Amino acid sequence: MPGPKLPVIAPLSDRIGREIHYLRLSLTERCNFRCTYCMPEEGVPLQPKRALLDFEELERVVRVFASLGVRRLRLTGGEPTVRKDVVVLVARLAAVEGIDSVVMTSNGARFPELAHPLAAAGLGGVNVSLDTIDPSVFKEMTRRDELSRVVAGIDAALAAGLEVKLNAVALRDQNDGEAIATLCRFAWDRGIVPRFIEHMPMSGGTLYRREDHVSAAEIRAELERSFGTKLESSTPLGQAVGPARYWQLAGRPERRVGIISAMSEHFCDTCNRVRLTATGELHSCLAFDDATDLRALIRGGESDDVVREAIRGAMAVKRDGHAFDLSGDGGPRKAMTAIGG
Repeated sequence: MPGPKLPVIAPLSDRIGREIHYLRLSLTERCNFRCTYCMPEEGVPLQPKRALLDFEELERVVRVFASLGVRRLRLTGGEPTVRKDVVVLVARLAAVEGIDSVVMTSNGARFPELAHPLAAAGLGGVNVSLDTIDPSVFKEMTRRDELSRVVAGIDAALAAGLEVKLNAVALRDQNDGEAIATLCRFAWDRGIVPRFIEHMPMSGGTLYRREDHVSAAEIRAELERSFGTKLESSTPLGQAVGPARYWQLAGRPERRVGIISAMSEHFCDTCNRVRLTATGELHSCLAFDDATDLRALIRGGESDDVVREAIRGAMAVKRDGHAFDLSGDGGPRKAMTAIGG
């Protein structure tokens, strides 16, 4: 059921005038994969279940963000589909007045059975993390033999009418070179846009190696070499509001690719998003550990006005940019699975 009618409140912006209308909301720290660039094989320490925001708390905080002009909601994790009753939660969040779009980032392994229910609940799209379509490389990178399920999940999402994109973290000698073009062909054959992401030094840089880094410039050069044509800058897809910069093969607008270049070509000046962890910590920037504890306010009985002011306070100190360095320095201690990919 939709929440109460939104009050008219000035839109959310930070101290240098960047308007914030995109919330990335983590539903869980748990994940059913163990991707080498994201999580140690043994996993990471998890908060107790009671520490996570429940459905009522999640719905309330989304309603507060909507009252501040946030219109796009991306559900992340960990792996958001492992949150119990995720379909029910999507329906509740999609019904919040002011939220125009609810999408998800997922590894896709549960989408064979969840794609249609999620679409019916109000999910509009999914970015599926797929680093390779080579079964042996997939198993090595994810530590799971689930490629066939992920591909089936992608096809189920398309059949359910969801907008689908692919996300691949590019790592040298693992899924770079010809593998970049192979993944593009796989995506384009399905009418999907592939996006390549530079690896970032999360978890204090413990899972990052400089020699594994593949830059945005290298990805573009490989695409031009593989397809024998120049790349042209392209406008974002539809209402895309995320960090990807889009390119297309010359004269081929249907052959589009996104690159998220946090390390080599910063995009902080256009940042329009914030992140809320599953435990209610508001992060104005992925790259720093400092956070505003919204859970304490909500569970402490504070009003929506107090929560709104806390959010505005966090935006007032949002940094101009991050401190990621190609050496692996400058990253936060938190793991990507704890903040949402």
